[in-house]
Amino acid sequence: MTTTQATPAATASAPAPTGRPAVRLTTRLVSLTSSGLVQVVLIVAAVAWLVPTVGLLVSSLRPKQLGATGGWWTALTQPAQLTLQNYTALLGGGDVPKALWNTVLISVPATLLTVALAAGAGYAFAWMRFPGRDGIFLGVVGLLVVPVQVGLIPVARLEGAVGLFGTIPGVVLFHVGYGLPFAVFLMRNHFLEIPPEILEAARMDGCGEWRIFRTLALPLAAPAVASLCIFQFLWVWNDMLVALIFAGNDSQPLTVYLQSQMRQFGSNMDILAPGAFLSLLVPVVVFLCFQRFFVQGAMAGSVK
Repeated sequence: MTTTQATPAATASAPAPTGRPAVRLTTRLVSLTSSGLVQVVLIVAAVAWLVPTVGLLVSSLRPKQLGATGGWWTALTQPAQLTLQNYTALLGGGDVPKALWNTVLISVPATLLTVALAAGAGYAFAWMRFPGRDGIFLGVVGLLVVPVQVGLIPVARLEGAVGLFGTIPGVVLFHVGYGLPFAVFLMRNHFLEIPPEILEAARMDGCGEWRIFRTLALPLAAPAVASLCIFQFLWVWNDMLVALIFAGNDSQPLTVYLQSQMRQFGSNMDILAPGAFLSLLVPVVVFLCFQRFFVQGAMAGSVK
């Protein structure tokens, strides 16, 4: 009985082991996006997506009297009609600077508080042991399905009873309360991806939970924190429903102010166009500044 041995030629002709699924998917995506047809389609889609933004920018730079004579695209062949007069009048005084500042006072604290509380709660749900942990987390996850409209009247009554209705802190607290369930869920899942050996080594070195969270877990979760900051900031900055109900006349953000201008002066484009573009510009700048961390947080855990 003879034994067949694999020759070097047969070994060399054997198929190489396939790579990981993520690597194969990345290779296919790179080869697909390198084709000319896909690039043309992406360019056309990007141009179509940017047309409303460009139209809003051009409309905000046109004088008021030209708004009734032709569309914004006429300024592309007549650039001399573009001027900064609308922005000068808008930011020179009146209610727009105050509304813009109110938007900052609402968005920044609501974002920072939500991220800080969610990071601590997410770490506790992921790596700390305490009675009722799983039940409390299930309750937090269950709050994700509760629509915002359900809590408007009860929370408005509660804030009215404690004197917060119609104030900026009242708007901030509502955004924090309804942003926490998703934020806690996101941070807890991200903290679970940390290898437990790293945390155990830190505990053996004498580190407490607070120090581990502050110096080890939180830096590792920087991409997820950046992604959560972008999500929360964009949601609060662009919100009108909550601010329309909970904000007073002295605390209304820019979205509510623009809505009131559209209701009272439907053709007042010298206020609506530059105000809307300012409201659009800030989220775009924030996203461009944090897009690297946003991509890292979105792809975290997809490739090991």
